Amino acid sequence: MSATETPLSVAPVALSAGDAMPESTVGPLTRTDIVRYAGAGGDLNPIHHDEPLAQAAGFPTVFGMGMLHAGMLGVRLARWVGPDNLKTYKVRFVGQVWPGDVLTFTGAVASVDDGVATLELAVASSTGGEVLRATATAAAAVAA
Repeated sequence: MSATETPLSVAPVALSAGDAMPESTVGPLTRTDIVRYAGAGGDLNPIHHDEPLAQAAGFPTVFGMGMLHAGMLGVRLARWVGPDNLKTYKVRFVGQVWPGDVLTFTGAVASVDDGVATLELAVASSTGGEVLRATATAAAAVAA
């Protein structure tokens, strides 16, 4: 483990209503980022990498698949609460991600009940506002 890596939590972490996930950004996204994810994830739909096809379908250019930024958010969520503590993760795609976008990842604890935190998360793009909304639940340390 390098000096810049933090070990992931195994035990439930202390979470209280209003606590915020550390905000982070990624980007600007490149077409290469989108194509690399397509290959790794097996989503080879050409609308994500073929400019003429994307334009023929009515889009200004190629765009990132929703699971790209859902996965990026999921990594941040798991680093925040610990992957062993994550119980549910649900996403809703509400916008598109384009080459050149810078993505911002945010989240907060909505409530904690009986050792389970309910989390509200989002991804916003620099060009289109919110592109993903998510909810999750995670085990939370119970105050003694």
